[in-house]
Amino acid sequence: MNPTVHSLSRAHRPAEGRREPLQRAIAAAEAALLQHQAVDGHWCFEFEADCTIPAEYILMMHYMDERDADLEAKMAVYLRRKQEHHGGWSLYHGGHFDMSASVKAYFALKLAGDDPEAAHMRRARSAILAHGGAERANVFTRITLALFGQVPWRAVPFIPVEILLFPRWFPMHIYKVASWSRTVMVPLFILCSLKPQAKNPTGVQIRELFTRPPEDIDDYFAHALQGWVSRIFLWFDRLGRTMEPWIPGALRRRAIARAEAWFIERLNGEDGLNGIFPAMVNAHEALALLGYEAEHPYRQQTRAALKKLVVERAGEAYCQPCVSPVWDTCLALHALLEAEGDVAEPAKRSMQWLLDRQITDAPGDWRERRPELAGGGWAFQYANPYYPDLDDTAAVAWALARARRPEDRPAIERAANWLAGMQSRNGGFGAYDVDNTYYYLNEIPFADHKALLDPPTADVSGRVLAFLAILDREVDAPVRARLIQYLLREQEASGAWFGRWGTNYIYGTWSVLMGLAEVRNPSAEVRDAMSRAAHWLRSVQQDDGGWGESNDSYADPGLAGLGQESNAAQTAWACLGLMAAGDRDSESLRRGIDWLQRHQEQPGDWRDPYFNAPGFPRVFYLTYHGYKIYFPLWALARYRNLTERHCV
Repeated sequence: MNPTVHSLSRAHRPAEGRREPLQRAIAAAEAALLQHQAVDGHWCFEFEADCTIPAEYILMMHYMDERDADLEAKMAVYLRRKQEHHGGWSLYHGGHFDMSASVKAYFALKLAGDDPEAAHMRRARSAILAHGGAERANVFTRITLALFGQVPWRAVPFIPVEILLFPRWFPMHIYKVASWSRTVMVPLFILCSLKPQAKNPTGVQIRELFTRPPEDIDDYFAHALQGWVSRIFLWFDRLGRTMEPWIPGALRRRAIARAEAWFIERLNGEDGLNGIFPAMVNAHEALALLGYEAEHPYRQQTRAALKKLVVERAGEAYCQPCVSPVWDTCLALHALLEAEGDVAEPAKRSMQWLLDRQITDAPGDWRERRPELAGGGWAFQYANPYYPDLDDTAAVAWALARARRPEDRPAIERAANWLAGMQSRNGGFGAYDVDNTYYYLNEIPFADHKALLDPPTADVSGRVLAFLAILDREVDAPVRARLIQYLLREQEASGAWFGRWGTNYIYGTWSVLMGLAEVRNPSAEVRDAMSRAAHWLRSVQQDDGGWGESNDSYADPGLAGLGQESNAAQTAWACLGLMAAGDRDSESLRRGIDWLQRHQEQPGDWRDPYFNAPGFPRVFYLTYHGYKIYFPLWALARYRNLTERHCV
């Protein structure tokens, strides 16, 4: 453990009067968490994204002419409620106007029957036109518009299905992009190659959102030209589009057959292609285009998978981007282990649920780079055997290792072997893939979101380190050494670490500190890095004692750790990070713990409306609704355990 732990003098021991309220807060939070536990032991909180997902659900129903009028009406209520003061829609709560989210939300509302002259629609239309019009929407939005006949196909990148036939050495290959990219792209290749038109039974169009007639616009890609590499790719894009009529029919049929076989093999039943909404929608629409009848088992599966993502209430509904049961369950388990100090019955049930879902022998895509590596990971969703991820695997295995039950050792060993085998050359770990660092691919016209890849990140790597360090196998010593050096190189000059999968520097810093804290006999370099990180966390603490960082920090690093009012999840991360760095009862830590206690609500959880994670930084954001319960519980319980341990 970190040797910078400060022993408490009597002057710094928590007062007796503070212990009882702290214990009451922990008990209330634990009770609130257990109320959400399913009978079989798992947790799955709602997982909410921005309005593009429910808008796309409505668009999909009209594309397929598979309308559910009641559901459509409820989703329209949700979209209207989420419209921001600027007239459009944002990527996260309280965020700035976003063109693509606004265009899709407006289109979906118009499809749902909203009068374009209604006040909210006029406000939205004015905001869209003031920001350059629908022609400035991103690539994925323009593909949707092309499918609905609202823009010409030259408004979207040239992504022919023949890409599936490229050899592995070719600069563009589906296994050179991230797992989420390839599962979205393969069925999309079919759609963009065959260029179908949406059924659109009501005949709705949105030409009023363009500053010029869409067919007259010749600069759809102008905003994406940010360097010579992107200009070269755009030239190749135009060349390919010119040559498309000469592609032999037999070659196209062969490519379509390969794409069809590839995504059908990975359909994943009612859990859906890669368990993510965009891939599921593309698969659903591609199956129809390929001639599969509505009652074909594949169509039934894709339809059911999409419907399972819907959260429907009495008055409104929305669609989740995916579901998060494994992630929620393992993090709730960490909090329970901290609160209970032993493996109580609720923890045992959650552990068994997780153990039953370890992926050991599936033909996952990870084998493309590691063909001889045996399985041992966990996926994010209920079932997704092709795509276990390193972050879930590390978090689950770390929790199992903390519980120290001998019967879990085989599963823990399998996880450690799989993770160690997935280390990238630079010492870090990506979310799903090894060495997914073909950065030039982020310059192709299709990748205007700059999220085509899955390179190693500090936050995932920090959790892998936490697990491998607590396990402390001799065979993993070289892996751990390279991993620590990677994390030291990734530390910002400020002392923080960037957070790829949670907002943002507070999350990244917490993630790495929790890993470094598990290292036995850390070097002076590691101790110094931890000290600088703790200093940074204290420097961004707010006046009320909490922490809050806006997703704006992804666009403006000057807002690292700042830009948002204090909230439960980020305050808990900061407190956990400080304790991992050796803090035990400093003024900064006490103020953070006090903030969590003061803002706890009945029946024991916290109000936290903020989006706390990026799907893709600067493009797509999420809020894990469980973060406002299990992270504060984890922080409060750890604080109690550390202070009591040092009060002698």
